[in-house]
Amino acid sequence: MSTERLAVFGSPIAHSRSPLLHRTAYDLLGLSWEYGSQEVGAADLAGIVAGLDDGWRGLSLTMPLKSAAWELADSRDRLAELTGAVNTLRFTGVGPERRLFGYNTDVAGIVRSLAAVGVSEATHVQILGGGATAASAVVAAAELGALSVSILARDPQKSAPLVDLGRRVGLTVELGLLDDIGLRAVPQLVVNTLPGSAPAPVVYPDAVLTGAALLAVAYEPWPSDLASQWQAAGGTVANGLSMLVHQALIQIRIFVSNDPFAPLDGEDTVLDAMLASVGLDSSGIPIA
Repeated sequence: MSTERLAVFGSPIAHSRSPLLHRTAYDLLGLSWEYGSQEVGAADLAGIVAGLDDGWRGLSLTMPLKSAAWELADSRDRLAELTGAVNTLRFTGVGPERRLFGYNTDVAGIVRSLAAVGVSEATHVQILGGGATAASAVVAAAELGALSVSILARDPQKSAPLVDLGRRVGLTVELGLLDDIGLRAVPQLVVNTLPGSAPAPVVYPDAVLTGAALLAVAYEPWPSDLASQWQAAGGTVANGLSMLVHQALIQIRIFVSNDPFAPLDGEDTVLDAMLASVGLDSSGIPIA
């Protein structure tokens, strides 16, 4: 089978675990594909993608490229259209016939990583931070059957488009400041999209720490301050590294077949190997 090229683009990129995850999967699948990483800023993405030759099969995109990748895509899946974010570009055709298909696999990564720790529904979801990942978290909340979402952000005004996104997926979205958790429904799920090095921005009562699940999207350093509080209280915690693995699995489906819903050959074995490669058990929990 011929060698094809893929990579993760972003900035900063040196810390990325994506090359390890993808190479682990391709080895098991018997695919002699190359997968690397490259430091790329948003202003440079279009020019760099235009210069890629026909040996390239696709790209993974991380911050700050998801909006720029959305603009580049010739067509987009439903989740990318909803969130305004593309984290996967799949190339088809050659030369002037090449087309770029854009996908968002972050939503699936959130839902699947929560399912791995036994969370499959949540009536009210609270999201900390109002950036790009928050949009994927809003759509994931809808897939979990949520009726309402509260978003706590440093600048709620900048997160105003998420209110409209909530309406489009059947949710009521309320915006507030990070240090204000009053006058809101008690969450069954908290999604922290803030940097892992940041101190816990909210003081949660014990009833939330023990009764609600936490997805801490940032996985370095681990555990974060908020994740430590949740663990100390005996609450359910999903690791952001598990989210990364699960969204990467969906990316690999796309790179193989251009279909995020088509399972890989031996997919359970591939997933277990990907999780193990970054020190996680089958539930996405760090192995002690």
